Amino acid sequence: MEPRKMNVKPSGLLGADQKAERERRLAMAVGRLPSFAAAATPPSEATRDEPAVPTGGSSAQIIDPKLIVRSRWANRHQANFSGEEFGQLREEIRQAGGNVQAIKVRPLRSPVSAVQPGEVAPRYEIVFGHRRHEACLLEGLPVLAVVADVDDRTLFIEMDRENRARKDLTAWEQGVMYLKALDTGLFPSKRALASALGVDHSALAKAVTLAELPQAIIEAFSSPLDLQFRWGQPLAAVLAADPDTVLARAAMLKEHRGKLNARSIFEQLINASDAKSGASMPAEPIKIDQGGKRADVSMTAKGGAVVNIAPGSMGPERLKDLADLVTKFLAGL
Repeated sequence: MEPRKMNVKPSGLLGADQKAERERRLAMAVGRLPSFAAAATPPSEATRDEPAVPTGGSSAQIIDPKLIVRSRWANRHQANFSGEEFGQLREEIRQAGGNVQAIKVRPLRSPVSAVQPGEVAPRYEIVFGHRRHEACLLEGLPVLAVVADVDDRTLFIEMDRENRARKDLTAWEQGVMYLKALDTGLFPSKRALASALGVDHSALAKAVTLAELPQAIIEAFSSPLDLQFRWGQPLAAVLAADPDTVLARAAMLKEHRGKLNARSIFEQLINASDAKSGASMPAEPIKIDQGGKRADVSMTAKGGAVVNIAPGSMGPERLKDLADLVTKFLAGL
């Protein structure tokens, strides 16, 4: 089958020499796209469960990333624009001379002025592809983008679909995105929003509950990305029952952030009222490193103890030996 050809045309503002070089490099990368469509194993940037480059009459364009702004519905936490995974994506884009997998943008609804004299004024808003755009911006490379004039609801639905297809958007990020849509009246209710997106209503409600938690609760965790869907309703319930105690415990946990894992923090919060007679924090985990084999021992909010042995430090054949040690320890209490 003859591969589908992609119409790529230049757009945006770059310095003359720099523009020519960057467009040449990106054109080389884009030239590989037909073979991607026919190949069984596309390169790593295109294997992140992303949708295929949309065509349908819209052409991919090479655009100066400075002409593109983030969507007001953007749901990516800033942590997604740093770290090892983003660094890998950035390196792939740098080596290819630009993003091979196109992002999608729409023309801005109203003109935006340049922030400073001499800067270009944005012309487009991202529909999806915020990380690829950010990587190109940081690398000083043009962005391959499909331009389509879509309304707010379509933009929101496409952004959500793309993020869920990628399978790496956290519960809290989803909740923040859904809450924005509800607060601004883009959708009249959670049920209407779930129906439009084709997602389970109860799962969407759990995500929104997380996003509705007060900032003091969120800040008790090392990162909001650690929050899990099933934690929203229990946290909201204890907060409604005894807000002063729960918020006081959250403030204490914030001071110890990084020393406890997310589950321990969650347990501390939902059991805050039971433990308010003794508001002191549990002992910090005891770290063990025996010849590179690592483990830690910690106390739970309810007074239990957890032994966490790092992966690779113990094989399944030693499980009974560990159980025997615990048995002897408990017998001596």
